[in-house]
Amino acid sequence: MIPVAEPLVTERDIELVNEALKSGWISSAGKFLDLFEERWAAYCGMPHGIAVSNGSTALDVAVGLLDLQPGDEVIMPTFTIISPAQSVVRAGGIPVLVDSEPRTWQMDVNQIEAKISSRTRAILVVHIYGHPADMDAILDIARRHNLTVIEDAAEVHGAEYKGRRCGGLGDISTFSFYANKLVTTGEGGMVLVRTTEMAERARSLRNLCFQKKQRFLHDELGYNFRLTNLQAALGVGQIERMEQIVARKRAIANVYSECLKDVPGIQLPAEALWAQNVYWVYGIVLSYEAGLTALQLSERLRKLGIETRQFFLGMHEQPVFQRMGLFGGERYPVAEHLARQGLYIPSGLTMTDQQIAETATALKECLA
Repeated sequence: MIPVAEPLVTERDIELVNEALKSGWISSAGKFLDLFEERWAAYCGMPHGIAVSNGSTALDVAVGLLDLQPGDEVIMPTFTIISPAQSVVRAGGIPVLVDSEPRTWQMDVNQIEAKISSRTRAILVVHIYGHPADMDAILDIARRHNLTVIEDAAEVHGAEYKGRRCGGLGDISTFSFYANKLVTTGEGGMVLVRTTEMAERARSLRNLCFQKKQRFLHDELGYNFRLTNLQAALGVGQIERMEQIVARKRAIANVYSECLKDVPGIQLPAEALWAQNVYWVYGIVLSYEAGLTALQLSERLRKLGIETRQFFLGMHEQPVFQRMGLFGGERYPVAEHLARQGLYIPSGLTMTDQQIAETATALKECLA
């Protein structure tokens, strides 16, 4: 039986948030923070979780754990949201880019080794749009070159790589719990780490580097990246129904794929044999033979009342980084094609199968 539309917030979620309110622990301490950290870390197969204010601040903490020196390099995909690259730049490092693999849209692991230099400190993997990157190949490269692996798992809650959950594969991982994610706390994020030492450092960095014995004595600069107990209570409720949430997202993708499988000129989302894609978004890529750009298709759909969003623009094409003198003359043809020809269509948990079918019909009309 195909799972029915899944609500964003359930009665159970409301019950837990009300419990947090009644407890009086509404800020950055309380039992739900502990439960949220413990349960999400356990779900992903990591020993330690450190809840933070959002996915971007999670990346700031994760990169902060590297203690980058000026000029240190971190390899990452160019095809991503800006957050990973800006975290590296703010920490004094240099993002070093690789292109995407055209079928799954993940970072092309075959390009990584050629980008390693004596200044390389880490590989920052971004699992894109619900599908895992090819982690075994990345981990093998990292081991041979003594590099840290950070997983940006903000888009892959519940996704699996060879039976192991994303966010539990690298040395450090980060998550976002923004409202459009499979697990949401409204705003929120988490850092997962493997060692007690890294967990203690991450907790210090998120909380202004206060010290236990002398609270207002500071050895280094930290951040106020705390999550509240109220938000964590919502997250605890969401974790309890991860199985239903993942099932619904996969069902939405299946309905779309069945409706669109014979439409010429578009590439549908892939699922590698070793992956479980959770289809955080349902993306399509237009061939140039379709005679439309993603922007043009988006405008046609908007006139029919259907909102869409174009794919990420590669980091090498971002004006802010170009003004910094980064990525001069660099070209990444797959990422550039995805940016110009890719967009994603509505796929939220609350969509019904009828709404999905109507969206698919509208899409086919726009492409006809």
